[in-house]
Amino acid sequence: MAADGISYELNGLPELLGKLDALDFDMKRKGGRFALRRAAQVLRDQAKDNADQVDDPRSPEKISENIVERWSGRTFKKTGNMMFRVGVMGGAGGSADSSALEGNPGGDTRHWRQLEFGNENMAAQPIFRPVPNQVGQRATDEFVLQYGKKIDRVLKQARKKAAK
Repeated sequence: MAADGISYELNGLPELLGKLDALDFDMKRKGGRFALRRAAQVLRDQAKDNADQVDDPRSPEKISENIVERWSGRTFKKTGNMMFRVGVMGGAGGSADSSALEGNPGGDTRHWRQLEFGNENMAAQPIFRPVPNQVGQRATDEFVLQYGKKIDRVLKQARKKAAK
């Protein structure tokens, strides 16, 4: 049932649509990826600190120098979800020749899995597993801080664009 004499006027709709368009692209691709990388770097830095504590100082291989964060393009293409992985360059190494992995900054560090999980002859000295507990809320706070800054910049640009 329609009421007589009542009318609605939408003001600012073009500005709102401009903001949404700008935020949608920016949040998925630019600002979100940057903020997520910064959060992954917090995790990476803690893993490097943990690796420094268990690395053998007499060995030329340094696990901490091979710990990196990497963008997961495959996950993004499949699902549209942003993801960074934190791990050791060379991974498990598999059946790779040692000379192929010596080019990494920390050398051939395939033994990191033995330290992480242990085996029947040695106890585990985890590098990655305690990271979420050690870092706590810092990674999330970094993501929120960086993402908030980017959203503020995008909204400011959208306001300028709408004012023209």
